[in-house]
Amino acid sequence: MLAYAPTCASIASVITPSIPSPPINILEVGPLDIHFYGILIGIGVVVAMIITERRYLRFGGDPTDVEKAAFWAVVIGFLGARTAYVSTHLSRFEGRWLHVFAIWEGGLALFGGLTGGAIAAIWVMRRRGGDFPAFADAVAVGLPAAQAIGRWGNYFNQELFGTPTDLPWGLEIARRYRPADYIDFETFHPTFLYESLWNLWVIALLLTVERKFKLKRGSILLVYFVAYGTGRFLLELIRTDTTFRVFGISRNGWVSIAVVIGGVIGLWLRNRTRDEQPITA
Repeated sequence: MLAYAPTCASIASVITPSIPSPPINILEVGPLDIHFYGILIGIGVVVAMIITERRYLRFGGDPTDVEKAAFWAVVIGFLGARTAYVSTHLSRFEGRWLHVFAIWEGGLALFGGLTGGAIAAIWVMRRRGGDFPAFADAVAVGLPAAQAIGRWGNYFNQELFGTPTDLPWGLEIARRYRPADYIDFETFHPTFLYESLWNLWVIALLLTVERKFKLKRGSILLVYFVAYGTGRFLLELIRTDTTFRVFGISRNGWVSIAVVIGGVIGLWLRNRTRDEQPITA
């Protein structure tokens, strides 16, 4: 009788050194098709609102201000995020322009959403006479929390992944979702996971800065810009969903650089004098 001796190949076939993508991205409930992308975005928005409301109340603000500002920030933010995405991915919608409105299929540009949401929030807070610097610090922690959750929607849609990799945490992508240049590769950097984890680190950083440094109210949002912008720039270097690049850097990469520089300058300008009440956690 011959004893069976497992080989390296047979062991490797049992242990899969990669992250499998989910087989489905839709939850069917009767006649309804509910997309996991939409569910996760919705959960992220709710979590961000709860965090922002509690922090704003702790800072002495009226939670009703947050409810009003958050509603319009979400509405205008989604429009801004979708508009920014579609404007840079027009080829994806050729011959199927109605899909421009199909947000559940994926495709939201964060910086477009932040811009639209910020404009809406500033407008609402000024109309209501709210404390915008306090609101800014309150939402600064809510934003990365929402992003950390929402990015998992990209996982279910098998989108916004990075370049090919054979690392143990490489993400398996179905052939139909792979870019033409990488059609024969099977595993890619899970940039959704990198960004989700980065946002959790950003939250820890913001809370630490808030507790240890005497910055003026409104500064924590600027710290968020610097921290998130840095991480986003690094991720843009390995993402494969952007074909248009200048000097090897994507549109969002250049926007990230601008956000980081703007955040640093804003922090300096905001805290160069001490004539306001500093943050008290």
